[in-house]
Formats: sequence, C-alpha cells, structure tokens
Amino acid sequence: MRILYINPNSTASMTDQIVGIARAALPDAEIVGWTNAEGPPAIEGPEDGAHAVIGLKKLLPEAKGIGADLIVIACFDDTGLEELRAAAHCPVIGIGQAAYVIGALAFGAFSVVTTLPVSVPVLEENIAQYGLAGACIAVRASGIPVLAVEEGSEPVRVRLSEEIAAAGKEGARAVAMGCAGMSHLRADLFERTRVPLIDGVIASAHLARAIRATLI
Repeated sequence: MRILYINPNSTASMTDQIVGIARAALPDAEIVGWTNAEGPPAIEGPEDGAHAVIGLKKLLPEAKGIGADLIVIACFDDTGLEELRAAAHCPVIGIGQAAYVIGALAFGAFSVVTTLPVSVPVLEENIAQYGLAGACIAVRASGIPVLAVEEGSEPVRVRLSEEIAAAGKEGARAVAMGCAGMSHLRADLFERTRVPLIDGVIASAHLARAIRATLI
C-alpha cells in the first residue's frame, strides 16, 4: 500500500517529521511525503489555506503517476480536501478529519487544541461539515504560531499542556492535537497532562489502511 502525505505548506522539515511518524505508525505500508513548494511556510487561517490549494492540485497528476493508493492532506485544517477529493484518482482524507473521527468513535466527547485563534473558525466549520459538532466540546487556541509549535521549545510545551489540561477539566475525554507540528510532542504532552491525545497523523495512517482494505 502506498500512502502519499502532502504537506500544504512549504516547510520541508515538517513534512519529514510527519512522514517519520506515519512510517512508525504503519511500518508495513509505503509512506511517501511531498511538500507543497508553492504554499506558504505555514497554514494559519483561511487565506493561507486558499493560497495553498493551487499548488496542491498541481501535484495530483504526479500522485497518480506514482500509483498512490490514498492521499492524506497533512495539515490539520484539511486544506483543499474537497477540491482534491473531487479531482484525485484515489481517496483523499485529512489529518484533522481523521482525528475527529477517532475522537467521536472512541471517546464520544473530544476537544481540539490548536495554534492561533485565526484557525479556530476553520476547524469548527470542518467539524460541523463532517457531522461531528455534537461530539466536539471546544476548539481551543493556544496562541502559538505553527512553526513555533514545530520547534517544540519548553515554553511551547508548557503552554500546550495548559490548554490540554483545561480541555480535560472542561469535560473532554480526549484532545485532538490541532496542528501537524504537534505530532512529535505527543508523548511528552501526555506525560505532562495524562489526557488521552489524538494525533491526526497516526489516525490518518490507520484509517488509510482501513479504507484501502474496504476497496480491495
């Protein structure tokens, strides 16, 4: 099985991180990672997302050429999901979408901790469109930019832990980590908060395998 993770932003280090986590989660699959060179350095709000879609769509012919069995949009905003799904030769899912599905199915009540406030309406709209608004308690902004999250400094970890813990106290049975750049922090953030954390990269890898199995 060949799963193609496409990072809508132009930060290649984030793509490498995402691919490493997906490969560890699904070692029996071939995981390929591409970076959208025409995208902004980070996706922070709807304007960045709209800017990234053009480059994403340009990658679809090559995705077909390599025989990708499934494409994963490796941005928690699920940037361009509907556009790519309509044009791609194979199923397309997003890491945000995957995290929400796991949150609803496995926990019933989940929250999201994301980056900047500008991302909150995008995520809330996505959750509503997926029909999962009833399972989502809140989308919480940490106030930390995407690239700072990826760097993962101690102050960043402390701030994310504060929001995760607050979400747990508010009634969330699990928290979806609302940025692909948080994936490598999952173990540390869990140790600090003891709140179950859903990583969209891992969730998307396993859902990709399940989707592929239903199509054979």
